[in-house]
Amino acid sequence: MATVAKGNFVQVDYTGSLEDDTVFDTSEGRQPLEFQVGQGQMIPGFDQAVLGMAIEEEKQVTLTADQAYGQPREELKREFPVSMINQEEVKMGQELWFETPHGPVRGLLMHKDEEKIIVDFNHPLAGQTLKFQIKVVGISDAPTQVHSSCSCGCTSTSCSPSSDCGSGCG
Repeated sequence: MATVAKGNFVQVDYTGSLEDDTVFDTSEGRQPLEFQVGQGQMIPGFDQAVLGMAIEEEKQVTLTADQAYGQPREELKREFPVSMINQEEVKMGQELWFETPHGPVRGLLMHKDEEKIIVDFNHPLAGQTLKFQIKVVGISDAPTQVHSSCSCGCTSTSCSPSSDCGSGCG
């Protein structure tokens, strides 16, 4: 029986939840998530979790923040002049998108006053312990799916709403 090894393309059904069982992402109602194992397309703990699994095997894993999106980093909170945004249209806690040479990047508006705004570019799940229910539904040596684009706007053969579009796509 074939099992998942580094370099394989794996297709999985999954549900990701927080410690309080709030679901933040799932493949339910969509095609399975496909990614190449060991290529940095997924958070480290998810990538490691599928190694050695067989087709139709299921498991639940709990990932610490360091195995997922890491701890929040203070240097990812940036200050900008308030003139960069339309001050009347934005509210505290609002998600904002910024264009960069590497594509769009999401930030959360943390502070705004008459002169400046502070935007937090940490991943929304940074610092969180995450639980995943994973079922391997396919293992192959080449991609079996082609996605036109990820939710973050990048083009990739493997992307899900929970992937870190800054490093997991492209």
